Amino acid sequence: MKVADILRVKGSTLYTVQPDEPLAKAAQIMAEKDIGSLVVMEHGDLVGMLTFREVIVSIVGNGGEVGRMLVRKAMDDHPLTCTSETDLDEVRRMMLDRHARYMPVMNQKMLMGVISLYDVAKAVVDSQNFENKMLKAYIRDWPAEKEEGKDG
Repeated sequence: MKVADILRVKGSTLYTVQPDEPLAKAAQIMAEKDIGSLVVMEHGDLVGMLTFREVIVSIVGNGGEVGRMLVRKAMDDHPLTCTSETDLDEVRRMMLDRHARYMPVMNQKMLMGVISLYDVAKAVVDSQNFENKMLKAYIRDWPAEKEEGKDG
């Protein structure tokens, strides 16, 4: 299974923010849209990833206040990325190794979407459920074998 398979099911809605926008505005967008991440874009290029983790760490580091902090100060400026052709097993390994919950999907320099660890887990479970269903159907339709020693 490839990342493209997840994006096909998930859809193409993307939420982005610019690095010089206030962190408070980014947090408000995340809360209103009920999303856990924003892709940080500048002049059409991916420059970072902002997740609820970076927001919380920044607020705690600033004495519990968002203040006038900018997205640039809070964002991960070296996010993991993958392509739509990356195999799901590789994405899973990458996300687990880096404790990443969100990953931008880039084809060349074009942002194609964002996948989450939830999206990956759901795709794996759905695939396993489908495989189990097919195996059970195959077993139910298993042809009856002739008993040994009897002519048939």
